[in-house]
Amino acid sequence: MPKTKTSRYDVAEHLRTPKEMAAYLEACLEEANGDAGFIAKALGDIARAKGMSQVARDAGLSRESLYKALSGERSPDFSTILKVISALGISLHVHA
Repeated sequence: MPKTKTSRYDVAEHLRTPKEMAAYLEACLEEANGDAGFIAKALGDIARAKGMSQVARDAGLSRESLYKALSGERSPDFSTILKVISALGISLHVHA
């Protein structure tokens, strides 16, 4: 019987449209339970889907610092999050 090959799932490969990216971020915001690193990682997934180098340029950050900020291992500054959100073309809305 042949062995089954598996590969690591990468959500960035499945985020093709702005609508899919927004839906993914919204779902992550609902599941985060206050974990800023989780949200940073979600933004990193979206940035990888769009092209990390271009997002870094648009955000005015180096690619290396963007990778570190959005790794999910630490909580980036809110100003960095705002720059990335703007570079991704995403807007946040608040509902009461």
